[in-house]
Amino acid sequence: MRFMQHSPQPLFEHAADQPIALRSGCAITANTFLHHALALASELPERHYGINLCEDRYHFLIGFAAILLKGQTNLLPPSHSAKTIQSIAQRYDDCYCLLDHDFSELHLPQHRFSVPEVTAADVLAQDVPAHDIPRIPYQHIACIPFTSGSTGTPNPNPKTWGRLLKVTKLIQHAFAIANDQPLTIVATVPPQHMYGLETSILLPLVSGSCMYSGRPFYPEDVRQALGSIDGAKILITTPIHLRACVQAGLSFPAVDFIISATAPLPVELAEQAEQAFSSKVLEIYGCTEFGSLANRRTAAGDPWRLFDGLWLSEDQAGGDFLVNADFLDAPVALSDQIEILPRQRFRLLGRKTDMINIAGKRASMADLNLKLLAIPGIKDGVIFYPEEKADTVTRVAAFVVAPELTPQQILQELKQHFDAAFLPRPIFQVSELPREKSGKLPRKNLLTLWKQMSQQPIQPLKQSTAD
Repeated sequence: MRFMQHSPQPLFEHAADQPIALRSGCAITANTFLHHALALASELPERHYGINLCEDRYHFLIGFAAILLKGQTNLLPPSHSAKTIQSIAQRYDDCYCLLDHDFSELHLPQHRFSVPEVTAADVLAQDVPAHDIPRIPYQHIACIPFTSGSTGTPNPNPKTWGRLLKVTKLIQHAFAIANDQPLTIVATVPPQHMYGLETSILLPLVSGSCMYSGRPFYPEDVRQALGSIDGAKILITTPIHLRACVQAGLSFPAVDFIISATAPLPVELAEQAEQAFSSKVLEIYGCTEFGSLANRRTAAGDPWRLFDGLWLSEDQAGGDFLVNADFLDAPVALSDQIEILPRQRFRLLGRKTDMINIAGKRASMADLNLKLLAIPGIKDGVIFYPEEKADTVTRVAAFVVAPELTPQQILQELKQHFDAAFLPRPIFQVSELPREKSGKLPRKNLLTLWKQMSQQPIQPLKQSTAD
């Protein structure tokens, strides 16, 4: 894919009869996909924005393309809660919701659609010559994803079609995905999330590969999805899904490689996942403000390596670290503190908002959480600070999913790794953490859980009283 003077860019790179999606066991060609997208585009309301809430990944792909073909912009909320979507709609009042399922709680203009089931015998579209593939203006705002709101209010990050393609091509090059390589991409992450959008929607479009339409959630779902695919395949996932797969003890079909993102991946978990899937586990580092920008092989202890064509700099005045690229109008500030190394490499030192101060001592929340999750028997967990006064955190708490451990046992384990100032009190045992579909844990979700637990101290969920 060449970028000549910001000229319009094709919607996809596939040949007319090349598979672009795998749905219900049937390969859907680029011709059929284009037929579906053009048909939907002709039906869409005359608005500027479409909030793309489609849950089936192929439906999301059709919707994403149809909105572009209509000259509109995809709005991608960080979660599918009615409250979050309503707040986005208030900012972009000339919008409607694009759905492939019922959402009665949502009181906004809606356009519901479905596509016919495709079978191997179906001929749903006329042949479309390659030169008839639609082209999207380079500077068109293709989508507006929002930050997850992990530490505050979700913020919009408009992306032009040209910039989306530029970053996705960097991903393709970093993972050596050739345009003529038959490859199916299976993802456990939602397409509305920036990581999921780049890897499971845009990467197939720019590389000519095939996307699996489902979103497997449980380990058995992942096993069945991978087992249903012949030939080369990769898995796009998160640490929380990898942990569940490792703990399930299933025999997974081999994959070419695995990509993980959305949260730090512990080295031990990466090693276990490589054994479980007989493959390499690679991590992506990125942010909604820029997109993906670096990768590493975690089990090998590699530092992060920037994608080709990117470079880092430091804003001496503001203290920010900046990612630079020739296709950016201006450098993008990162929310992390980093150590810049030679040869396009760097180390993450933690988020600026990640450091907490208790009794004059400082610690990284990310480091505390990695140590918590390393305790055998903890299936999921998070260290959390419910209250802050000035620049000091008064005390941290913990929510853990650990059916076979008591809070006292967890506390004894943590005492071997934590300074006493950072030992969580209380420790709440819960059945699950309030994660978003992307695997992230927004602070507002944890605050809600904290309030619920604090108001109901006498309950089966045990609270540690250990000092």
